[in-house]
Amino acid sequence: MNVLHGWRFCPRCSAELDLDRAPTSVSCPACELVVYANPKPTVCALIVDDAGRLLLGRRAIEPFAGFWDLPGGFVEEGEHPLDALRRELLEETGLEIEPGAFHGVWMDTYGPAADAGSILNMYWEARIVSGTMQAADDVSELRWFAADDLPPNAELAFTTFADALAAWRKKRS
Repeated sequence: MNVLHGWRFCPRCSAELDLDRAPTSVSCPACELVVYANPKPTVCALIVDDAGRLLLGRRAIEPFAGFWDLPGGFVEEGEHPLDALRRELLEETGLEIEPGAFHGVWMDTYGPAADAGSILNMYWEARIVSGTMQAADDVSELRWFAADDLPPNAELAFTTFADALAAWRKKRS
């Protein structure tokens, strides 16, 4: 299901929307507003310590509370993705990071429900610059995992994490 599901009236002027192009967009014949169904951008960090272990966080909130997650989150409007990565990592882990190489991009949905929105996940490698690691914000636990000891896919929050982690393992070998 996409972000425009159920839209019938213009959020700007309240006129009835033209739904001919739904679900990819809707338009208002009265004020000419056009709204597109775009994925929400997110950022994630692959932080590896000196022992080659990867940092994961256990989600404290839905969707997927209790599942393992890569640290990261949503990009705010007007925010550069690398600034969002730094902000999200500080909020969730207490760590200041420096982004490194771009790892890749994968599409997913934000939750298992039929009405979950589409997200565009951008992954970077990152290194810790400073700070004291402490689970905060929407994370209940932080833990380092060896490449061969990562949680099984069934314990990962989002389906694309398995693909991102497989690409990370392959790159390391």
